[in-house]
Amino acid sequence: MDFNMKKLASDAGIFFTRAVQFTEEKFGQAEKTELDAHFENLLARADSTKNWTEKILRQTEVLLQPNPSARVEEFLYEKLDRKVPSRVTNGELLAQYMAEAASELGPTTPYGKTLIKVAEAEKRLGAAERDFIHTASINFLTPLRNFLEGDWKTISKERRLLQNRRLDLDACKARLKKAKAAEAKATTVPDFQETRPRNYILSASASALWNDEVDKAEQELRVAQTEFDRQAEVTRLLLEGISSTHVNHLRCLHEFVESQTTYYAQCYRHMLDLQKQLGSSQGAIFPGTFVGTTEPASPPLSSSSPTTAAATMPVGPSVAGLAPPGEAALHLEEVSPPASGTRKARVLYDYEAADSSELALLADELITVYSLPGMDPDWLIGERGNKKGKVPVTYLELLS
Repeated sequence: MDFNMKKLASDAGIFFTRAVQFTEEKFGQAEKTELDAHFENLLARADSTKNWTEKILRQTEVLLQPNPSARVEEFLYEKLDRKVPSRVTNGELLAQYMAEAASELGPTTPYGKTLIKVAEAEKRLGAAERDFIHTASINFLTPLRNFLEGDWKTISKERRLLQNRRLDLDACKARLKKAKAAEAKATTVPDFQETRPRNYILSASASALWNDEVDKAEQELRVAQTEFDRQAEVTRLLLEGISSTHVNHLRCLHEFVESQTTYYAQCYRHMLDLQKQLGSSQGAIFPGTFVGTTEPASPPLSSSSPTTAAATMPVGPSVAGLAPPGEAALHLEEVSPPASGTRKARVLYDYEAADSSELALLADELITVYSLPGMDPDWLIGERGNKKGKVPVTYLELLS
């Protein structure tokens, strides 16, 4: 019990000394040990990394889960170390409603059949979204959260310890300075008057006492300087580790982009399949009408990605009741390009024709392309000089 009381009193004394030193520094009444410029740069970079990591983490969470109530619920489950219950995505919920509507309104009616098809596509979109959220959480959010809850807490702890060591060092410097000033005053102003021998004795005694105080303050300063230097080195090594953190976050960012690319590519394929299904069914329901448009609603964007090229390529009109695409391709020599609707396209990759109905392509060459009624939207008619044949849309980039 006595030992604990002594330790408590010692800790209280140290805390008081640090508080006094900190207050005097704030009021400009005490000198402060400044860190070198390299150390200050490391501190600034660490703070910037922490702040931006927090912002990126929070906004990514909003991207993956826009519902704030759901985010709060997931946060509470994580803090309670309980498994987060599986949640139905918006796409899956929409698919469920559409399927129930089709069942009640009549699954054999045109509207019911279309609801079923769209519901299946929305269900696949919801499943793709679920996979994307799961992958992004593991490969991107978890490393960022581990840095904030692990490495950054360690850095913050060592920085606070370094701050305390600096306050102790500066307090020792101030104590030594005061002791030396008192010793100098006691030494330079002795009283040698014989009529006042008692004053002389007291002055000599005070000089000896201040000399002992100076020695003690110098010893404490050496110890404080050693502890400060050691703590500064530990903190510096942790701060330099931020470079490794950047490398790790860079790798995680690449993985996040890959998972996002995969997700959007899956969504595009699902919607393209749904568009084809709806196009064929619309042609059967409304014979003699055009399903697509010869020109896109907005100017196409130039891209080197085959997926983007396919997305920006206009889908040619298909008319119900015409011959299937295979029959149109058998007599390409009799096909004439439409009066309007021809476009220039750049070939993205080399393509070897599978048969005489297809046109072989070389990367970076320019060809004229157009669509014909009833053609598969994944193919176009390409012309190069006197040669003509089918070409796959994914190998082209629309120019004009």
